[in-house]
Amino acid sequence: MLPKLKNLFVVKSASTPRLPKTLGLNPNNAPLCQAPDQALKKPGLVLCKNATDCHAHICGPQSLYPYIANRIYTPPDALLPHYEALLDALGVQRSVLVQPSIYGTDNRALLAAIQKNPSRFRGVAVVDWDISDTALEDLHLAGIRGVRCNIVDLAEAKGVLPISQLSALANKIAPFGWHLEFLMHVNEFPDLAQLLSNFPVPVVLGHLGYLKTNLGVKDRGFQNLLSLMREERAWVKLTGPYRITSEARVPYADTNPFAHALIAANPRQVVWGTDWPHVMVKGVMPNDADLVDLLQEWVPDPTLRRQVLSENPERLYQFEGDA
Repeated sequence: MLPKLKNLFVVKSASTPRLPKTLGLNPNNAPLCQAPDQALKKPGLVLCKNATDCHAHICGPQSLYPYIANRIYTPPDALLPHYEALLDALGVQRSVLVQPSIYGTDNRALLAAIQKNPSRFRGVAVVDWDISDTALEDLHLAGIRGVRCNIVDLAEAKGVLPISQLSALANKIAPFGWHLEFLMHVNEFPDLAQLLSNFPVPVVLGHLGYLKTNLGVKDRGFQNLLSLMREERAWVKLTGPYRITSEARVPYADTNPFAHALIAANPRQVVWGTDWPHVMVKGVMPNDADLVDLLQEWVPDPTLRRQVLSENPERLYQFEGDA
């Protein structure tokens, strides 16, 4: 179990980011997002022990943790009590909370959520390039196990992969056993393996590689991702099917070939997540129980499903014991 860190949110450098004066404003008129489906349903699929949601976000309360001004969307508050109730309804014991782009490098909301139940939660933070080793150690003690690089949800420098800074950061986090998580469209980086060849840490990519389904599984970038998985150099999250599908609602059948290809490439390198609270969904807001049930098609074998839901997250995020 992680220690209680009474002073982490007050004096430690990991929790005192350089906050811009414009925090909380909305000069770009970042559009409001739909709220997630509030109905707590049980999925038809009964999940295994220590099933883990490896991708969710806590947003707010904005009165305590205001969003950065330079954001591209504005979600309603999506708070820990409702999320924990959702996990319980779904039969999910563990969770990995990921820093959303609306907070930049201000990880306070993320850290506060993890500290509420440190045996249940781990986190993926966003940090400054020049973060100190001491600050990284503080974050590790607080439950952080990776650093996120989001090159999609940006108002500026969108689609740019800062390799030199990432390489330096990767070397900083390697001693902690962390990974780098990327939100990127793999079809835009067909030479990803070459770009990441010198990274000393694993890389994790979200949303099944985040390429539109109409590009097909033969897309060069996706095939390169599969190769990285076979070499155990990359992990992939089965998350956000509504972000890549051409369909308006579940079951997003056109995502099935991508999920199947990822599992076939290397089931040891795959994890799953809800992507709650589903920010920027433009179609029909899915219910999370229906998203869980997609696993019956994506990973029909119970042994492999247990690997994806429990065993793989335990390795990647360093969970210990039962939640």
